[in-house]
Amino acid sequence: MIDRALPDPVLAEPVVPEPTGPTEPAVAPQALPGPTLADFEAARERLQGIVQETPMERSRYLSGMLGAEVLLKCENLQRTGAYKIRGAYNMLALLDDDQRARGVVAASAGNHAQGVAFSATELGIRSTIFMPVGVALPKLQATRDYGAAVELRGADFQTALAAAIEHVERTGATFVPPYDHADIIAGQGTVGLEILEQVPDVATIVVPLGGGGLAAGVASAVRQRTALDGRRVRIVGVQAERAASFVDSLAAGEPTTIVTRPTIADGIAVARPGTLPFEIVREAVDEIVTVSDDDIARAMIVLLERAKLVVEPSGAVTTAAIMTGLVTSDGPTVAVLSGGNIDPLFMERVIARGLAASERYLKVRMALPDRPGQLAIIAQIVSDEQANVVEVLHTQHDAWTSITDVSIDISVTTRGPEHAQRVLEALRRAGYEPQVL
Repeated sequence: MIDRALPDPVLAEPVVPEPTGPTEPAVAPQALPGPTLADFEAARERLQGIVQETPMERSRYLSGMLGAEVLLKCENLQRTGAYKIRGAYNMLALLDDDQRARGVVAASAGNHAQGVAFSATELGIRSTIFMPVGVALPKLQATRDYGAAVELRGADFQTALAAAIEHVERTGATFVPPYDHADIIAGQGTVGLEILEQVPDVATIVVPLGGGGLAAGVASAVRQRTALDGRRVRIVGVQAERAASFVDSLAAGEPTTIVTRPTIADGIAVARPGTLPFEIVREAVDEIVTVSDDDIARAMIVLLERAKLVVEPSGAVTTAAIMTGLVTSDGPTVAVLSGGNIDPLFMERVIARGLAASERYLKVRMALPDRPGQLAIIAQIVSDEQANVVEVLHTQHDAWTSITDVSIDISVTTRGPEHAQRVLEALRRAGYEPQVL
């Protein structure tokens, strides 16, 4: 049990959209496209001693919210910080001598890069990783530390990908895709086999969904394995609502390219599902739900405070889905935390966003008379309400104030919505007109 005696975060009332996606597939598990159960089991053997069997931790807090036992599959604690190493190593280990001699190439801005770099070095294969120029420094340095030659190209992933493909055409190196390959899917599916071993009576598995490699692998491996026992485990995929390519693709009946919007869950912000992952997900995943950036930020705060786990936004979407009531279950439920690689500076921003979304971080703007002592009065009011001032911006040059006033932006930490309202009411009683930003 990982929970500690800390106050439960106060969460905003969730808005629960209608689930989207396939339900109760009629296709028999043995008819699923892609890797067979033997392929998944062989990958599991291949990965022994390379990847870690990541811990399964119970969350009392999330269990209370769901009304069923919730366990966290901590792939954020995996070597290289994410599940990606599983698929990368499995694919590279199956290359022949000629392919190994020509090296491998990948394009990535994060977890896939590190998984390929580590796996290639372990197998004695030369690796080249193409990354966007603006990639976060910790991810860049980690990829180099794992032994890859890193080439920075362009301002976005598509430019880096084009450069990687050109390199493959010029050198004959093997391209390692992030998700659309049977050997990659087989490696990712070992997460599902571990879940079945760690939680034999699991009823529901909740898994992040981007390009589809992880969800396809977990769903297929679990479907095929549990069919031997004559039972069924429910699989729920979770996408960021700003990049829900599977939702549109399933509606269209084929992989469809969408226009993604910026999201903190950049690791699963994929504009088009992989072809093979799409075929598997369509048959083997029961339901797909989407979560907002605010949902994700709140989930990251909960994982930090309640579970003592650092989880990247893409890895926290499963927790967000449970917290917002999008997941239902009548038995043990496993939420896959798919990665823990996050830039500390970005983490700071996400924490602020999560606190604000939970109404534990209040930012207001007010006009004050331009005379000494006003700031001290404001600080005293906030202090009297047992809140804490964390930032103040004071200026005489805002156009919205009168010439005899000054503008002040003040950021305050509170204990939740009710406490925030008390602070606002205290300011109003004192004659101020706070505007919540």
